Amino acid sequence: MGRNAGARSPHEASTVRDVAARAGVSASTVSRVLGGTYPVAKDTRARVLRAMRELDYVVNAHARALGGSTSKTVAFVVDDVTGPFYAHIARGVEQQASAEGRLCMLCTTHGDPQRVLAVVEAMREQRADAVIVVGGAWEDKAYQNRMTHFANALDRAGSRLVLVGRPPLGTGVPATVVEYDNEGGAFAMTSHLLSAGHQRIAYLGRVPGLSTSSQRISGFTRAHAMLGVDLDPALVIDGTFTRSYGYRAARELLATGADFSAVFAATDMVAAGVLQALREGGVRVPDDVAVAGYDDIPVAIDVHPTLTTVRIPHEELGRTAVRLALHRDEYPDSQHQMLGTHIVVRDSTRHS
Repeated sequence: MGRNAGARSPHEASTVRDVAARAGVSASTVSRVLGGTYPVAKDTRARVLRAMRELDYVVNAHARALGGSTSKTVAFVVDDVTGPFYAHIARGVEQQASAEGRLCMLCTTHGDPQRVLAVVEAMREQRADAVIVVGGAWEDKAYQNRMTHFANALDRAGSRLVLVGRPPLGTGVPATVVEYDNEGGAFAMTSHLLSAGHQRIAYLGRVPGLSTSSQRISGFTRAHAMLGVDLDPALVIDGTFTRSYGYRAARELLATGADFSAVFAATDMVAAGVLQALREGGVRVPDDVAVAGYDDIPVAIDVHPTLTTVRIPHEELGRTAVRLALHRDEYPDSQHQMLGTHIVVRDSTRHS
């Protein structure tokens, strides 16, 4: 005996057809209300929404994606969710996404370029409105080519690749780019230290092949050239953007007896490790060695002495990224933005 078409198990999910029957409209009208791609009369839309509530109808995201609409989400792709740099940009992304009626989905890559590519592809399949990738890019041709491929694939799917804190992929690539003046910040900080009389500045935390690091080294190098001060390559030391690295690197500098009067740490977290190592080594900051960082995250005012650093407009980066991506048709000529940076002078470089 056939089952009554109108009878449903209490555990069985309602369908578009059920909503259509309850609202007294066609299934295609329900789909138009869900997709928001075609105009629907106000009273008809109200009936459909009421039927959805009464049936506790849940939108099938995959079916909606097949129908060509987006998932009303913004994906935020970062290396490490615990990093303060990423967390403050994430706040700006979430605030703007919420204001735009979007959910914010957080994805972590743990510094693996292949993981970045996999996450971007997954978000394309999920029809995210925008996929926001934050942090430096690896200067690798194959990686750049794959990101360019995904930028075009996202564009064809009605989505948008957004690059925050990394350079553009190239002319004609459909991506939104929101940078900050990374090189300019490093140039300003290095000039500040050189002008204060520091002729030998150790740079701790160069990461070969990472755009963020390359830009900071470029600013560091340009300031030396501009002010006519020779740069000792031995004082530019490779590392990572971590506190533990800063601690180890500063201890090694002291152990080797290197000649330097200032340290420019690649990030504030590196600087925090440097300050600890100098303190343990009996080196007074700033009397014996001045220390500067980059980012201006909260740790900069928690360490002792308070840290001179380069301020990045973290939350503004996040808000701008979402706003430009979601309204790209309104701002077609503003899809590449460069936000400013500036130095904040505190006790770690200030002599009384």
